[in-house]
Amino acid sequence: MAIGGGIGCSVSADQPNMVAALNSLRAARQSLIAATPNKGGHRDRAINFVDAAIQETEAGIAYAGY
Repeated sequence: MAIGGGIGCSVSADQPNMVAALNSLRAARQSLIAATPNKGGHRDRAINFVDAAIQETEAGIAYAGY
């Protein structure tokens, strides 16, 4: 599942906290992907929650630039 990458520089430049959160979420997703999948399904659910958080953060950034 490809997440992110569609945020324009001019919009995101005005929202450093949202952009920082987005970067942290993307880093967290990479760490979860790299983790051993022996967590009783919790790792997979965490990845899904992070994916949803990434989408919501991107939507918030886009909405602020309407």
